[in-house]
Amino acid sequence: MSLDSTQSVYRENLLEHLLIGELLKHAWLRRGAELEVSFTAVDRSGHDIILDANGITRHVQLKSSGTDARTSSQAIHVHLAQKPSGCVIWTKFSRQLELDHFLFFGNAPGERLSNLDGFKTAKHTKGDSQGIKKERPNLRVVPRSSFKRIDDISTLYELLFGPSPIQAAPSMPESDDVESNDVD
Repeated sequence: MSLDSTQSVYRENLLEHLLIGELLKHAWLRRGAELEVSFTAVDRSGHDIILDANGITRHVQLKSSGTDARTSSQAIHVHLAQKPSGCVIWTKFSRQLELDHFLFFGNAPGERLSNLDGFKTAKHTKGDSQGIKKERPNLRVVPRSSFKRIDDISTLYELLFGPSPIQAAPSMPESDDVESNDVD
């Protein structure tokens, strides 16, 4: 067995942290460090993280797959459409776990996700005792063709939060100027 199948949760968390790190780095270098990131304790409404910047709050469902994967759709939770500016970021990554590009499903900053009722209802991947794969009423199958390809983190950031003036990175104090909390 490969690590891809035995350690999928590890890889999923690693890719989540890489994406968040790239968004935070972009915010630091170009947006005045304005991005805030919150993690959900319970995943019952379809979002994994909440991102807030430029006056916009995004509830984000995260998906990922390798650049060589043949994944043609993603199951999206219907409650994501009830959240302010809900969206999906599908990260495509290389075999070396480098972020390659992104697929985005959502609307403009400040707009709710379109109603998902027009998409097919997802089914369980495994059948019950009679082999029947029951429907998952809160999930809709959204084809890859409904996602917009984004090639870089800067474009993804602007798609999430809209344009804002490019700002220099906050100045860092010189090492001699850093205050110490040590008690003498």
